[in-house]
Amino acid sequence: MRRKASLILLAFAVFFTALSPLLRWYAFPRLAKIPANQYQDMVLEAKDATLIDYGTMKARKVPKVTVVQTLKGNVEASEKIEKTAGRDVVVWDSLSYIQGPDGKMVSKIPERYIFDAHSQEPVHATGEMVDGDPVTREGIEFKWPFMTEKRDYEYFDMMARTTNPIHYKGTQHFRGVKVYYFEQTIPWTKVHFPKAMPVKGITQESLAKTGTSIWYTTVRKFWVEPVTGAPVYGEEIHKEELRGGTLLGGRDKVTAFSGHVKMREDYIKYTVDLVKSNRTLVLLMTSYLPWGFLFLGVALLSLSLCLEARSRRPGDPAPTEVAEPEPVNA
Repeated sequence: MRRKASLILLAFAVFFTALSPLLRWYAFPRLAKIPANQYQDMVLEAKDATLIDYGTMKARKVPKVTVVQTLKGNVEASEKIEKTAGRDVVVWDSLSYIQGPDGKMVSKIPERYIFDAHSQEPVHATGEMVDGDPVTREGIEFKWPFMTEKRDYEYFDMMARTTNPIHYKGTQHFRGVKVYYFEQTIPWTKVHFPKAMPVKGITQESLAKTGTSIWYTTVRKFWVEPVTGAPVYGEEIHKEELRGGTLLGGRDKVTAFSGHVKMREDYIKYTVDLVKSNRTLVLLMTSYLPWGFLFLGVALLSLSLCLEARSRRPGDPAPTEVAEPEPVNA
């Protein structure tokens, strides 16, 4: 009986020991992915900012500029692309909506971002765009890969429509979460005017005729939770200038926008809580279950060997038989 139990325990020990690396290195890369129907919004603010008044074409100080960013998963588009891509694809339709202190629109820029659901690498397909213009992204945007590493990454900038390194600057703690801090600097770059302008009648075409161009620079900062690859906080030191042309009345340049853009406090709390929850789910597959199965397998193996040793222990010696005396003949 002990020998039979030992063999059963040995079989379970082999099963759980083999399951440990399979769960981490085979199942996790295939099961961990971004859901195609994800929806997320974020509000950022730049207090005491500088903003151009298109009526007077002069820069003025304003108490606050608000940036509302939304990401909406397009399930229908992702399923269509998956048929030809041969892998799990996520399509995010994004909108960056900027409004002044009076609540009126300053600009709005839509995007379509297409990427691999598992690795977050860009997937090039029809519909990939920024502000209606086709683009071919290289590098990540919005989110880092699962199990983010301590290294530089290539990050796509939607204003400049270029890919530039975003540098790993060290490990920190933010609101009780261990994070990797990344920073990217985009030098002054000539960019496109938004197609949606705040003043009726002003378009990209009419601005092009004046010879006035728009230039942009930013210092982008992200605090990324490495297990999920999700930013828990972000900032930008953002500047835009109008330069040259007849629109400025002989001036060389005018500040169109300048401000330190930060996430609003209520969205920081919401994002940190969400990332903590998702982090537990990822760790379940990458750490808790694999190590648990490994320790369970070792424990079962030890118990199996113990039972096997006990089953082979010699039994108690048999009782000694007393020989009967031979009969004595007279």
